[in-house]
Amino acid sequence: MKTFTRFIALIPALCAIPVTYAQNHPTTPEEGEVTILNSNDGGETEINVYDIFVENAPKTFKKSGAPRFAIEGKDKKFYLGIGGTAKATVSYDWGNPIDNAFDFTTSAIPMQQCKGDGGLVQFSAATSGLYLNFVALPGDKNQLGVYIDFNRTGNDYGFDLQYAYIKYRGITAGYNYSLFSDMAAAPPSIDNEGPCGFTAIPNGVIDYNYNINSHWSVAVGAEMPMVSATTGEKTYVVNQRVPDIPAYIQYSWGGGKSWLRFSGIMRNMLYRDEVSDKNRDIVGWGVKMSGSASLCPFVTAYYQAAYGKGITSYFQDLYEGGLDMVPDGSGKLEAVKAWGGYLGLQYNISPKVYATTTYSHLRNYAHRYAEGSTDWSGQYKYAQYALANVIWQITPQISTGLEYIYGRRVDMDGISRHDNRIQTMLQVTF
Repeated sequence: MKTFTRFIALIPALCAIPVTYAQNHPTTPEEGEVTILNSNDGGETEINVYDIFVENAPKTFKKSGAPRFAIEGKDKKFYLGIGGTAKATVSYDWGNPIDNAFDFTTSAIPMQQCKGDGGLVQFSAATSGLYLNFVALPGDKNQLGVYIDFNRTGNDYGFDLQYAYIKYRGITAGYNYSLFSDMAAAPPSIDNEGPCGFTAIPNGVIDYNYNINSHWSVAVGAEMPMVSATTGEKTYVVNQRVPDIPAYIQYSWGGGKSWLRFSGIMRNMLYRDEVSDKNRDIVGWGVKMSGSASLCPFVTAYYQAAYGKGITSYFQDLYEGGLDMVPDGSGKLEAVKAWGGYLGLQYNISPKVYATTTYSHLRNYAHRYAEGSTDWSGQYKYAQYALANVIWQITPQISTGLEYIYGRRVDMDGISRHDNRIQTMLQVTF
């Protein structure tokens, strides 16, 4: 039979940019929204297209999930949503400026700078991008979802893959943020990176999620190992053999608007000991509490606290920072203890205006070492990150805002540097 497709314009209620997924996700179809009828066990079930797209999309304030336009397949057996974001920012840094207009990374605060370089103006359209949200057999037990998203990032606006995953019967496979992340618990910000103590790292994943009931859910995964170590004179990191194993259990309430998640992760990190001429492994582990809670109709809290050994790669401020393992002074390597977290509060001033305040802290406890090419005294010890902003949702597709960020980095020798940033944005989501 001849196949056909047709473009359908999803109504404004469908594609309104959510402040957060949990707060704005509707539980019933709103007036004018596109619905489809799906045959299941001899009957027909009404399915909200908005729900189908949002269910398949990442749960993060950075992605709206429901696109402005979609392509409808024959017999309404598939929907392909096409959306994206155009974001322009202007910022001014003073103190020890970070040469990055879109990610305020406290570990990147320069500890040495030339005289006269105490201020920096930056313009950027980085993090603008497109996404495809595809759902086949919506509402069926064999529903299949595919989501692909990319940004233009960096000073040269290079291709930066954000997501590329497949969802089927609770399984998520592909490139996604680690199961040890809780992306929906991130406080909204203009800053693309966010809190220094946030465990928000993309990875190759095979994860399984299961909803026990309307309140409880569990998940477990096998993910690409990523080891970043400071090696000694007679040690080096070898190819990893064992995937990282994250898992969580979550309790939700308030119709999914609030939740508390307890996560854990186990790692097996392999390196070569040249003195004994053999490979050695170190077990890394981490535990975490995260979530969001509506404290009252006008205030929402976002929170995370994580602690472990050998998990610094999962903190975005220390990703590839060489602190999963360091020399222990005896010619071997040891896992580094670290903890980090944040607390963010969102104040809903009006239906179109909200403000956010966030504080984050991240610290590691690498023992003193004299081996390797990195000087221990100049190694990262801890960082602080504080943010305050006001965001105005001018229309469902256009938003702007003003934001202030303070960041401070302290090294093992006690030397510290800080950076201040004030920035504004204009963002269009389609």
